[in-house]
Parts: sequence; structure tokens; C-alpha cells
Amino acid sequence: MAVRPVHPRGVHTEGPAHPGGLPPGFPPRRNRPCYEFNLKLPRPTNDRGCEHCRHYLTARCPHLEEFLEDLEEPEPE
Repeated sequence: MAVRPVHPRGVHTEGPAHPGGLPPGFPPRRNRPCYEFNLKLPRPTNDRGCEHCRHYLTARCPHLEEFLEDLEEPEPE
């Protein structure tokens, strides 16, 4: 039987949170007051990380503009 490590809520571990991972340079966000766990995911993934929030990168996310700013590439000079 394989044992998965258990991490306390709000603790970020190295590596992507899911197979797709986050784009390079995309900082993980945790413990936002608007966090709402995605019930389609297994309970052990409830790490209060934004990528597991039901509103992550949707129009319902109050921080969507902030996430999109993180993804924007700088304009060439």
C-alpha cells in the first residue's frame, strides 16, 4: 500500500499541484478568503490553493485580473 505524504493546509510543496501544473512564472496562490473547494476533486487535494478552487480562472473569480496579469508577456521595447 502506497502512502502519500500529508501536508498541512496552506503549505506549498515543490512541483505542480496537478498533472497539468501551472505555467512557468505563475505564482501559486493560497488561503484566499474567497476560496471554495472544487467538489469534483478528491478530498486530499483540499490544500486551499487557488488551482483547486471552484472559481479558479473563471468569470466568478474575484482575482481573475490578477491571474491574467501574471500571464501577460512584457511588450518588446
